[in-house]
Amino acid sequence: MLSIDYIIGLTDGEGCFYVNIRHGNKTSLGQVETHFYIKMKDKEKQLLDKVKKTLGFGAIYFQNEKRKNHCCCYRYEVNNRKDINKLISIFQKNPLQSRKQNDFKLFCQVVDIINKKEHLTSKGLIEIKDLKSKMNK
Repeated sequence: MLSIDYIIGLTDGEGCFYVNIRHGNKTSLGQVETHFYIKMKDKEKQLLDKVKKTLGFGAIYFQNEKRKNHCCCYRYEVNNRKDINKLISIFQKNPLQSRKQNDFKLFCQVVDIINKKEHLTSKGLIEIKDLKSKMNK
């Protein structure tokens, strides 16, 4: 098991809060997905296993990279709505120390819009797109 402080620090260095918007069709505005990642080289997979065990949720995937300047790695990911809300609670009680704290705050605003089901409206989706544009700079 790892301490929560360790996981917060690991997130400061290797984590990412990410929002994806899948464009809809004529009958739907689109779908908003929220993701939390920690990516590590394959030699560090055991560390991600400990993160998952400590938090009690999430999944670990192998990410086969084709992009230049990237290598294959493992990714701890949380994207389930209930688990995202648990994760937010942890990070609210244990703030990040890096610039990622700003990304986290924007991420929380997106999740709040989703939890209120406002993402199902044009206004809510526009607000999410605006928040997303300010993340991960």
